[in-house]
Amino acid sequence: MTRRRRSLRALRGAKDGATLVEFGLVALPFLTLIMGALDLGYQVYLSALTNGAMERAARKATVGSVTKDQVAAVIRSEVRTILPRGSRDDPAAVTVTPLSYTNFASVGKGERIVADTAPVGQYNSTDCYEDRNNNGRYDATFGGGDDMGSADDVIYYDVLVKVPRLFPLAQAIGLGAFTIVDARTLIRNQPYGDQQIRVRCS
Repeated sequence: MTRRRRSLRALRGAKDGATLVEFGLVALPFLTLIMGALDLGYQVYLSALTNGAMERAARKATVGSVTKDQVAAVIRSEVRTILPRGSRDDPAAVTVTPLSYTNFASVGKGERIVADTAPVGQYNSTDCYEDRNNNGRYDATFGGGDDMGSADDVIYYDVLVKVPRLFPLAQAIGLGAFTIVDARTLIRNQPYGDQQIRVRCS
C-alpha cells in the first residue's frame, strides 16, 4: 500500500510530457488562425490582381477593333499566374462578361424610348426605341448588348473568378469550398467613329 501511495505522489508531481499536452491544445487553433489569415490574404491579392487586369484590358478595348474574346484572354492570362495549379487551365475559373449600353443612364434599364407618344412614360406600339440587341422588338428589361459595343458606347465588365480554396480546412470553420472574386467596372469607348444606334419604330 505504501509503495502504491509513493507511485501516485511521484506521478502527481511529474511534469514530463506537459509541454506536449500544451502544444496539442494550442496547435489546432493556432494553425487554423494561420491558414485563415493566409486564405484571406490570397483572396485580397486575387481581388486586387483581377481588378487591375480588368481595368487594363478594358482601357485597351476602348479604342475599338478588340473582340470580347481578346479582352477575356488578356484578363485570364494575368489572373491565371496566381491561380492554384488545378485551376490554371480551367476556362470556367475566370469568366468575363462585357455588356454594352448607349450611355451611363441606360445601364441596367430597358431599351431607351427615343420618340415617346401618348401615353407618355411607357412603351406603346407608336413609340420609337433603340433596338440594342437587334431582335426587332422592344425589351423593357434589357441586360445589355453581348458585345464590345460601338464608338461612345458604355461597356459594363463583370469578371468572376471562382477557384477552390487553398486550405480545404476552411470549410470546417464555415467558409465555402471556393474562393470567389467578382470584379466590375464601367468604361466608355472612345469616339473613334459614329455611335451605332439602331432605332426602330413599330
